[in-house]
Amino acid sequence: MTNVVAIRMPRIKMTKKRAILGGLGLLVLVALVLLFMPERIPVETAAVTRGPLQVLVDEEGETRVLDEYVVTAPVAAYIRRIQLEPGDPVEAGQVIVRLEPPRDQIPDPRARAELEARVETARAQLAEAEVTAATATAELERIERLVAAEAATPRALETATAEAARAMAALEAARAELEAAEAALQTAAGAPALPVADELRAPASGRVLVVHRRSEGQVTPGEPLLEVGDTERLEVASEVLSQDAVRIRPGARVVLDEWGGQRPLEGRVRQLDPRGFTRVSALGVEERRVRVLVDVVSPPAEYAGLGAGYQVLARFVVWEHPATLRAPTGAIFRRGDAWAAFVIEGGRARLRDVVIGEEAGLAVQVLSGLEEGDVVIVHPGNEVEHGVRVRPRE
Repeated sequence: MTNVVAIRMPRIKMTKKRAILGGLGLLVLVALVLLFMPERIPVETAAVTRGPLQVLVDEEGETRVLDEYVVTAPVAAYIRRIQLEPGDPVEAGQVIVRLEPPRDQIPDPRARAELEARVETARAQLAEAEVTAATATAELERIERLVAAEAATPRALETATAEAARAMAALEAARAELEAAEAALQTAAGAPALPVADELRAPASGRVLVVHRRSEGQVTPGEPLLEVGDTERLEVASEVLSQDAVRIRPGARVVLDEWGGQRPLEGRVRQLDPRGFTRVSALGVEERRVRVLVDVVSPPAEYAGLGAGYQVLARFVVWEHPATLRAPTGAIFRRGDAWAAFVIEGGRARLRDVVIGEEAGLAVQVLSGLEEGDVVIVHPGNEVEHGVRVRPRE
């Protein structure tokens, strides 16, 4: 008997056909899902890092010599030409100005007549003041006797006392005016001048800063001749806004930058003025400012060439931390009364509540809500919401 083997080819073909159709259907389904799935929103991202953070107050400042001396003429004199130039070094005790007695001046008849008239007027005023004072003194003595005899009131005594005091003051003023007029007349008449020192010496070692009077000639008492200072001992004067000044303390660190050197200098706040003043800004806005003095503590060799009146950028360090958790300021935004940020997790934006500390310009201190290494969205737009798909912008 012969065995017959049955082969079911049609069934195998049907199974294969179904598999192909199922695969095509799955591909179509995936294509439809991808077609209607929203695109990932491109966003700017940054990482949360740990490192140093500083809160700075930046203001322009001007260098000044810490010990500056203005050499002036002690009396009326005639000086020789000053040979020193700004920047020349001087030693303490070095002769810097030579003085001579003042030269005789050409007499002016008209001025002399005016001075003589002034003397005569002063004498007449003095005589009148003497009579007035004598009369007031006699009246005061008379009222005192009447008060002692209970024939005058205390009020009358007070009035007489005041009148006598005014009369005596006027008498002293008249005497002073007469002395001044006579002295002026003697000077115009060529009276002998008082002897003067034959030279002026440098009060300290340093450099000549300014020469106020270069040519020889007559000088008056108190007239500035030149200025001397030690340019190796500098300070910086800066004017900061009053709301920033309250955060600056004496002894605070200051970074002095943009002065022309290769690297910033170190400074320390020495003094804050106790009173502010009004300054009009370049935009025409009135601002309350406070002057702050900063000592330059870097070695003089590091700022060689820096002199008085130079411009610097003073960066006052009001707070700093050597290694704190920090995030870009643009990634933190207000959410009600709190702060929040978007963190990228699995390709989606996740909203987190954040607690921040100090703000330092482009970075902010993070106290809680974020971890080191988190990737946050910087300046999220209105289309960024919790759970949306995002991608870093290229």
